Amino acid sequence: MNNNKKSKEIRKQNIIPLKDLNLTNRFLFDEVMEDPQVQKEMLSIILGRDVSLLVQSESEKEFRVSPLIRSIRMDVFSTDEDDTVYNTEMQDSRRKDLAKRSRYYQSMLDTSLLEPGVPDYDGLNNSYLIMIMTFDLFGYGKYCYTFRPRCEEVPECTLEDGTVRIFLNTKGQNPSEISEELAEFLYYLEHTTDETANQLRSARIRRIHSKVCKVKASEEIGVKYMQAWEERYYAIQEARNQGLEEGMREGMREGIKEGIIKGKKAGQLETMKKLVEKKLLKNKSEEQIAEELEENIETIRALITDIQKDF
Repeated sequence: MNNNKKSKEIRKQNIIPLKDLNLTNRFLFDEVMEDPQVQKEMLSIILGRDVSLLVQSESEKEFRVSPLIRSIRMDVFSTDEDDTVYNTEMQDSRRKDLAKRSRYYQSMLDTSLLEPGVPDYDGLNNSYLIMIMTFDLFGYGKYCYTFRPRCEEVPECTLEDGTVRIFLNTKGQNPSEISEELAEFLYYLEHTTDETANQLRSARIRRIHSKVCKVKASEEIGVKYMQAWEERYYAIQEARNQGLEEGMREGMREGIKEGIIKGKKAGQLETMKKLVEKKLLKNKSEEQIAEELEENIETIRALITDIQKDF
């Protein structure tokens, strides 16, 4: 397919232009938050205190402690002057495994922080794992859910292990319980426009919006956005053209994960395996692959298991 035909086909798919994206879009969020000053502004709003970052923020930072253990990619990772580490994730689609995902991310983060041979666990950095969601994961109508280890028998006794997990909900209903600035920021994430920014009182949010405008106006980032979208689009189309969307739901082959995938055409199986394998080589996680191929996570895990048997 030539480039003109590709472009014509893509336009028919109603891709949202970069200029119209909200900050709840992971691509835009990662690009904007690569700027450490913007990351500082966001963390200061969320935590209600000034945060002074020490090093350049990193987007899509990979953590891998062993070739035999699955890696993770953190959306935005940064460290402050007190060596406290922050990982901020944008979640714009509901997933039922987010609580356990945060547990795994925390464990991988901790493993990467302590150097081999260090006997004192007090050397572990304090850490914040922040998930920003466009939905209410817990169902209590809160904008913010903060978790610290606490003793059930003595509620005032906290574990003080240095870990904090925060889940933010852009659709909260308790503005009186959080700062006005945080409520404005969570609203702005879903309404990332000049009109919204001009109506808000927060100077921090207006500075964040200034960076958003620069990213949206960047021709280089615009090309990067189209390339990322095209890669995802054509991967999905290739799978669909092979009849895999229906075939994978019914199962494609016996013996993988107790029958999750059962007998379908060998060619269909091989096509999907190749797509998954390509994404594994790019160090994409199970969740990313499932999202990009629009498949359930159990199916993708089963295919990965099958792929690993070939090596």
